[in-house]
Amino acid sequence: MFHQRAKFWLCFCVLVSFLSLSLACGGGDDDVDVPDDEGGGTATGTPYKASGKEGTVTGKIAFSGQAPAPQPIDMNADAVCAQKGSGAVSETVVAKDGKLQNVFVYIKDGTVTEGNKKISGFAFDLPADPVTLDQNGCRYTPHVIGIRANQKFLVTNSDPTAHNVNVQGNSNPKWNTSQPPNAPPIEQKFVRPETLIPIKCNQHPWMKSYVGVLNHPFFAVSGADGSFTLKGVPPGKYTLVAWHERFGEKTMEVTLAASGAATADFTFDGSTASDMPRSNNLQVLPALEFPMLMRH
Repeated sequence: MFHQRAKFWLCFCVLVSFLSLSLACGGGDDDVDVPDDEGGGTATGTPYKASGKEGTVTGKIAFSGQAPAPQPIDMNADAVCAQKGSGAVSETVVAKDGKLQNVFVYIKDGTVTEGNKKISGFAFDLPADPVTLDQNGCRYTPHVIGIRANQKFLVTNSDPTAHNVNVQGNSNPKWNTSQPPNAPPIEQKFVRPETLIPIKCNQHPWMKSYVGVLNHPFFAVSGADGSFTLKGVPPGKYTLVAWHERFGEKTMEVTLAASGAATADFTFDGSTASDMPRSNNLQVLPALEFPMLMRH
């Protein structure tokens, strides 16, 4: 009798443990809570039809204070990187002549004048061409990049050494894939808007990049002169966001007239730098520094 009861409770405990583990490992992508205004636009809204009255939003990103000196990157851990990436410096803060590079600027929310409808209620044509992130000289190029939700995303390896692409999405699934030399491009898609997603190489921890995912095409990255341009914007009133990995984000209200041009200039103060990169208004914790051999 005792042995029978013992076997019963043992089986019962194993069954409960199995069910608990299954529930813990379940809850796929549909369980992720996505902010309604993250990136504006929808994939299933009213198809936007150009009226010919679209305009342009331009601006410059200024940098106040003492610009940090370029920080050399020590790549001696990998002989290939040390040779091909010789002389590389950090891209975390790239400021010159009072202008800040690598700032991601995008329309977060707003109302289109015609029909007085929120921009989030429109669906915009998806580009057929992919967006490519390259690994060259043991660096991610470009450092900051924008893409549409569900647009094809390619990661290429132009280096004669292996890399590891670690994409740490919040609203989007995480994935972690090794890419040896001469390997075909890694092809993925980001299914939800999210600003911004950090990307790291676990094998070369100095390699970092950020991708902004939106449901509309109104985004840009500031160039070396701090300038940016948003083209084909419908007339309306919008909330514009400028995001930087060290200085956080700033917002501005912009009103664009029919066939008009609006200006939005931002200034980031060098004294407000964070000790950790910022993404989704949260600090980005360093990824685990070990290579993953398989795609998750």
